[in-house]
Amino acid sequence: MKKLVLVASALVLGTAASSAADLAYKAPPPAMMMAVYNWSGFYAGGNAGWGTSHDCWTRTSTAGVAGRVAEGCHNASGGTVGGQIGYRWQAGPWVFGLEAQGNWADFSGSNISQFVPATTDRTRMDAFGLFTGHVGYAWNNVLGYVKGGAAVTDNRYSGLVTASGVVVDRASVTRWGATVGAGVEVGFAPNWSAALEYDHLFMDTNNYVMTNVGTGANTRNVDIRQDADLVTVRVNYRFGGPVVARY
Repeated sequence: MKKLVLVASALVLGTAASSAADLAYKAPPPAMMMAVYNWSGFYAGGNAGWGTSHDCWTRTSTAGVAGRVAEGCHNASGGTVGGQIGYRWQAGPWVFGLEAQGNWADFSGSNISQFVPATTDRTRMDAFGLFTGHVGYAWNNVLGYVKGGAAVTDNRYSGLVTASGVVVDRASVTRWGATVGAGVEVGFAPNWSAALEYDHLFMDTNNYVMTNVGTGANTRNVDIRQDADLVTVRVNYRFGGPVVARY
């Protein structure tokens, strides 16, 4: 009888120890994989938005006779649409890039001349281009960035009769300057992203010859100072690999 009790006790203790061991050990869960958005590679896309060019005119001569006098300032505003192409490379969370952008624009504005109120000065910006370098910081599929580089604008300047709107003199010019900007871009698919961007263009002051529309004679020389502000929505497609899965 005593032996039977000992055997039963041993079996119970062994079963309990085995159960305790089973409860104590739990297999670790499989490592989680984190999807990491990849910003590296060539990309191309389109953009659309709104802009305004601030232009101040100062007459420096009239029909070849020197004389400096302010004519006033105005904003030339309107819509814009265009495209961009570039390349990015990513080092950890930091993203670096180069980009070229070209846009058609319809920015126009005018003011009555302070010097000759019978005439009105008008500015039209027909196009602009940006050639920039980028530095950004990525939070997975969200990229914040700043940019800077060169800017070029295509402009038409006109003098009109205030009462009738008839063009008296004009000049068509291409001018170069600098730009800085910033934006936030979000990857919404493995190779697609969308961004909101702001840019400021510093186009400095340049002197232009205004010529009569009928005779081609020099009517006046004008210093025109120009700055511009742009807000665009952009969509890009990246040519490269998909999102990278990483443990």
